[in-house]
Amino acid sequence: QVQLVESGGGLVQPGGSLRLSCAASGSLVSTYDMGWYRQAPGNQRELVAQVTLRGSTNYADSVKGRFTISRDNAKNMVYLQMNSLKQKDTAAYCCRERSHGGASDYWGQGTQVTVSA
Repeated sequence: QVQLVESGGGLVQPGGSLRLSCAASGSLVSTYDMGWYRQAPGNQRELVAQVTLRGSTNYADSVKGRFTISRDNAKNMVYLQMNSLKQKDTAAYCCRERSHGGASDYWGQGTQVTVSA
């Protein structure tokens, strides 16, 4: 059974940094496309960053240059390093694991990130 557990969220001041972690069990992150999504109240869920099984990355325009997604295959973890955080980054952040053809698709429960002075 696949399980994704996020951690690392919290309250941070504008300009600060956080690193989110996604721990996977029951699957190997190296064999899936892994992504971080976020959803703020009243907004649709949006893709923040993705790393494909081949190692390619892509980012939402709003976070390019500030966020970095990475994957540690040995630890079976995916990370999202978030720098220069802004109030508009406040949202619940979720980890997603999806097979390249879409046959399997799993989500974590999410971790809250609040950027506020």
